[in-house]
This record gives sequence, structure tokens and C-alpha cells, in this order.
Amino acid sequence: MGLLRSEAMKYGMLVLPQNEGLARKYLDKLGQETRLQFEDMNSHSIKPRPYRRHVQRLDEMERILRFLFEELGRVNMTTVTNYVDEFLQADAERPYDLSQVEAELKKRYVSFTELTKNDEKIRLARNQVAEEKAVLKVAVTKITRSREVEGDDSLRTPLNKRMVKTVAGVINQDQQARFAVAINRATRGNSFADYTLFDEKVVDPRTGQAVSKSVFVVYFQGDPDSPTSATQDKILKLCTTFSVNNYRWPDTIDDAYERLKNVTKQLDDQNELIGAQEDQMRREFKELVDAPAPGRNSLIEEWRLFCIKEKSLYHVLNMFEGEQLNVRANCWYAASEEDQILDLIKSMKKEGPEVQAAHLTAIAEEDWKTPPTYIRTNELTDAWQTVINTYGIPSYQECNPALFTVVTFPFIFGMMYGDVGHGTCLMLAGAALIWKGESIKNIQAFQFKGDLYWVRYLVFQLGFFATFAGFLYNDMFSVSLPLFSSRYEVDADGTYVPNFDYKNEGNGLGGPYPFGVDWAWAGASNQLLFLNSLKMKMSVLFGVLQMMLGLVLRFMNAAFFKSKIDFVCECIPMLIFMVCFFGWMDFMILYKWVTPDFPNGPPGIINSLICMAMGPMGIGQTDTQPLWEGENGGMSSTAISSIGMNLAMLAIPWLLIFKPLCLGLASKKAPEAPKVSPGDNVEEGEQLMASHEHDEHEEGMDEIIIHQVIETIEYVLGTISHTASYLRIWALSLAHQQLSEVFFEKTISMGLNAPYPMNGIMIYIMFIAWFGITCAVLLGMDVLECFLHTLRLHWIEFDSKFFKAKGYEFLPYSIKSCITEE
Repeated sequence: MGLLRSEAMKYGMLVLPQNEGLARKYLDKLGQETRLQFEDMNSHSIKPRPYRRHVQRLDEMERILRFLFEELGRVNMTTVTNYVDEFLQADAERPYDLSQVEAELKKRYVSFTELTKNDEKIRLARNQVAEEKAVLKVAVTKITRSREVEGDDSLRTPLNKRMVKTVAGVINQDQQARFAVAINRATRGNSFADYTLFDEKVVDPRTGQAVSKSVFVVYFQGDPDSPTSATQDKILKLCTTFSVNNYRWPDTIDDAYERLKNVTKQLDDQNELIGAQEDQMRREFKELVDAPAPGRNSLIEEWRLFCIKEKSLYHVLNMFEGEQLNVRANCWYAASEEDQILDLIKSMKKEGPEVQAAHLTAIAEEDWKTPPTYIRTNELTDAWQTVINTYGIPSYQECNPALFTVVTFPFIFGMMYGDVGHGTCLMLAGAALIWKGESIKNIQAFQFKGDLYWVRYLVFQLGFFATFAGFLYNDMFSVSLPLFSSRYEVDADGTYVPNFDYKNEGNGLGGPYPFGVDWAWAGASNQLLFLNSLKMKMSVLFGVLQMMLGLVLRFMNAAFFKSKIDFVCECIPMLIFMVCFFGWMDFMILYKWVTPDFPNGPPGIINSLICMAMGPMGIGQTDTQPLWEGENGGMSSTAISSIGMNLAMLAIPWLLIFKPLCLGLASKKAPEAPKVSPGDNVEEGEQLMASHEHDEHEEGMDEIIIHQVIETIEYVLGTISHTASYLRIWALSLAHQQLSEVFFEKTISMGLNAPYPMNGIMIYIMFIAWFGITCAVLLGMDVLECFLHTLRLHWIEFDSKFFKAKGYEFLPYSIKSCITEE
């Protein structure tokens, strides 16, 4: 029952030595072996944080680590899996020193920065050689084509003899269109530009991105005796504006071949130089990356975990105040762990006389703030607790819905998704996650590994309850399972007649179908009508049952906090209204199921409810088909329903009037805020509820009345709408069944009915289609849809009956949690 209410908390002041090393030593030990949530004592102080410089140093160290990891990725080297437990154990045995790690990181940073700059220069030079080679290859192609058109002699005539000048280069392909327009405008159309796509993408060493480039050559008229011209100057200025690398266009084919040969040799030399540079960088990184032994962290990973740990320690130390002999901070901790914390501090004092200043002092309860909510969870309940926390954190010591959500959530999901086949698939997926959970959690390249490991039990529960409901509905991929012999037989007319003692007459025919729906209903003309009625009534039954459970938890909250006003003026009338109307409706459903004969024919439950609701107003008609008649002085069902309706109507003014009246009388008797002295024997919950009631007193009677009117209207109308909202269970179950049936009939069933010999091939093809649609729709979208609707039923219909959700979560300082979250 640890999930029902949060842990009892204690509030105290932790005092540590002012010495940085001793304070860090204590906090390191406490952060690994205890759970303490510290308050920031300097949040409103104008003084700078005492350890801000340490945090700044660690920020710089983390920046260097990010740089080193980026360089690791650039040379395709990855670190080993981080082992947090091994790091914490090793750090306790041979602790790292902040100054030594900082100095080592700075040394590595300077070394790798130089290597990176040299690598960048080499790659830039290689890219320029590669671009020049591309320009020359284009030149050879174009000059060769020109020779085929004009003849051999014209090619060996230099271009400057023909009154044509050229400017060639390489430009980014995404800038090509703008560059062409700029060239045309600058030369006023007196030029011709030709573009050829680069054979390969060029990797920019500054950004590491591959860039597509084009080789261009601009032809324009110019004076052969002048080394430059106005047009050439304009084109060159545009090239500078667009950051274009220019290369000399060869004059003749011989010049092009000679330069291409030289450039190809230069490119090979540059590639060899880049390879040697990468080998040198890998050798430098090998010391950082290689783990000294299996199960151990690499050196760079050790440094990264150390920086995370140290930064978290100094962040917490920055919350402490005090500058003389010691520093102090208020903290919350579980009452059950108080002895463990005190023993740990006591054991550390024995290490030497210089650590005698540390101690933990409890703070009197009258000086407490609102305690945080600390609920212990395990691997099974943690996911369900998170589902509740997403709606709201339980208030301190308030009933926690997660205890019941562990069962009710997958059960209601199963009622929506009930199918033996689909539920088994979901359950097997959950079982696989449980079996291979540790392996999945350690997959480095998988982004959602932690989430899948976290929800493994949740998925298994959803699948288990969906399978159970599938057996209840007798539905497996839209096919009924003949698990037991049918309780119906076919008569001479070809109709099904019951072959069991459905009237409980003891005629020896035996009882009904042992479990779930009889498979004889499959394919019947009234199958859908029967299943709709069954699922609709089951939805209402379990919906009202869950809402009543919420009211029971409201009683438990009022009793725990000793709030008599809430117990008498809210809980009791709410329960009366719920039981007398909706509880009676559930009773009518169950009574009708187990009763074979009625005096005036089967009663209509909707008609009976209408007569029941209109009876107290004097405008309703008498129910002509009651559940039973009053015989031998007994009360009829109509009389009982009339009494229940009168009580339900009486509960509405009870809920509306008495709480504001009681609060008004209490405010006159006790205008002062209730004080609790340390010696008074008053329960902790009573203090919290007393302060809560005093806050209500201070609101003013007008605000109290308005609030109570809203709450009454919301509860009365909300109870009706919430009961109808549970019909989504029936709607989702019907949708799932019909989709499954349609998919089966339009795929596998069509394959089975295909003529021979095509039926074998058709079955194979249709099975693939059926399997794909089933996985995409029924095992994908429908699971999410049913999950969201079940989530809404718990958040709105169930939690609203008792759950205030005004608490805040207990977030203790834990070094291991800080590291794993990073």
C-alpha cells in the first residue's frame, strides 16, 4: 500500500563545514547514498553565488569536451558505452582532482586545435587542387569538341589571337542562378557563360558539409594586346563578391593536358597528406577513446562523467548560505530515512577531527512549508505514476490514483481493445521488451531505447488485459473460438434455440456457456445487436463502479485529514446521489441479466430511468414494466426507485447549502488563524487541513458560496456526463471489432473464396495485405487511440472525484540520477 499515500516527510537544516573540500566531501557522500531535496537559500540574495567560478570553470571544461567529441565524430571514432556505476565506484577509490582534469583538458584542447587547423589548411588546399583539376577536365572536353568542329589548326591558335578572353572558376551550385544574372547585367549581355556540374561534392572543412559545385567559364570580347579590360575587371569583382575561386583557362589543348597531368599528381599528394593527418589524429584520440579493460570507461568518458558530477555538486553548494565557519541549507527528506542520514554523517565525523562541524537539525513542524510529495515506485509502477503525474502531482499525503491505475487502466484499455489475436501480439511485444530490456537499453544508436525499456511492463499489461477481454468477447481477428461446446442447437427450421437451463428450473440441461460469449452468436443476424447491448451495459457498469471508487477515496481523504465538514457536507451527499441514481441503474442491469421472466414482460431500463427521474416532479408516468411487483407486503421496484430518486434530489441542496453554512459559522467562532504549538498532540494531516480550512474562511462568504454553487453544478451535471462518457468503451470496442472484421473479409476471406487454382496465390497475397493493414491500423493507430481514451477516462472521470493534484514532486539530489539524465 506504499502507493496509496506519499511518504511522511521531515524538514531540517543541514550544516556543512565552510571549507570547500570538506563541504564537497560531505555532499558527495550524501548525494550518492541518501535522498535530500535542498532549498535554494540564495534565491532572493543580491550576493553572488559562492561557487559560481567553479561552475564557470566546469562550463568551459564541458565546452572543450564537446569540441573533442565533435572531432571524434569527424574521424569516425566513437567512445565506449558509459558505465555509471563503475565510474562512481572508481571515483570513490581514486577521486579525480578538478584542477588536474582542467589542466589536462586545456592541454588536449591546444593540441587538437593545432591539429584541426592544420587539417583544415590541408583540406582547403586539396579542394583547390580538385577544383582546378575539374576546370581543366572541362577545358579539355570543350576544346576537343571545338577541334572537331573547326579543325586542328584553329585549336592550336591561342585564344588571345581570336579577340576572345575568358574567366573560369568554380561556384556553389545554389549560387549559380544568381551569379549568371549578375554576369549578364554587369556585361550588358556582351558575354557568354557556360556551366558544367562538378563530378563530385566538395566537403567544406570548416562546416563538414558536402557542397555541390559547378565549373563555369565566361567568354567575352577583349583586346588581345591588353592584359586586362573593363569587362574582365567587372567579372572578377563579381567572382570576389560570390566567393568564387578563379583558375586560368588553358589557351591550347597541349597546355590543358600538361596542366591536367601536373594537377592530378598534386591531388594524389594532397590525398596522401590528408590520410597521414587523419592517422595522426587517430593516434592522438586512441588514448582518449580506448577503455583500459572490458566494463571500464574510456578516459574521455571518465572526464565527461566527472564534469557532470562536479557541476551538480557545485550547483547544490551554491544553494547554501553562510560565510563564517559553516554553510547551511534547509532540506526535505523522508522520515523513514532520517536514521540513515544521521548515521552517515556520524560515520564521516569519525574520519577526522576536522569534520566535526557537519550535522542535521530537524525544524519544528509549525515552521514547515508545504512538504513535497514523495511516492516510492518500482519498475512496474513508475510508468503508471508518471501517467498520473502528467495530470497533476498528488498533494502531500493525499490518496494517490496510481495505486488503482496500475489495474484499472489496462483493464479498461482491454475492454476497448478486446481481441485475443491483437492482444496476444501486444502482450508478446511487452514480453520481448521485458526479456531483452537490458540489451535494448544499451543500444547506442537507438534514440528511444530508454523509453522502450521504461514502458516494457506497461505494454505487457495492456496486452494481457486485451487478451483477457478478447476471450470474454470470444473474438480473435474477428473469428470466434469454439473453446467449449455451444449452448445452442439448430432446430428443424434452421434456427438456433437455447439448449441450457436459462430459466434456472433445474431441468438437468446444465448451465450457460462457461466463460464469455457463446461462439454460436458468430454470424447470427442479431449478433451486432446483442454485442452492442452487452458492451454498452458493461461500459456503464464498470464506469459507475470506478466513479464510486473515486468517491470512496474522497471519504478516505476527508477521514485522513480529519475534515468533518468535507466528510459530512460533501462526501455523504455525493455518495447518496451516485448510489441512489446510477447505482440503482447498475442494479437494474444486473437484475435483468439474471432474471429470466418478468411479470409484465422485460423492462426497458431507459424507460424505467425516465419514470424514476420524472416521478418526484409529478409529471412522470408510472412504470408499467417494473423489475418486480410488491407482493406479500414487500416494496416494489418502482417504490424503491422513487425513494432513491427523492434521496438523490435531497442530496443536491445538502451539497449546495451546508458546507458554506458550516464554514461561515466556523469563521465567526475562530476568526484568528489556527495555531498549533509544538507540544500539542495533533496529527500532521490535521494541521494541513486546518490551515486549508482557514484559507477558505479568509476567502469571504460570497466567494465560498460561489465556489460551492459551481462545485455542486459541476458534480451533478458532471456525474451524468461522465457516466455517458464511459460509453466510449463500448464505441471503441465496436470500432475495433468492425475494423477487424472488414479487414479479414476484404483480404483473407476473399482469398479463400477465390477459384482454384488461384486461391493459393490469392491467399498468399491477401495474407500479406491483411498483415500489413493489421500492423498499421489495429496494432498501431488503434492502440494509441484506445490508450488516449482510457487516459481521458482516468484523468477526467475518475481523478476528478477526489484528486486535488496541488502538490509538487519530491526531487532529491542524486549524483547517479544527474549523470544518467545527462
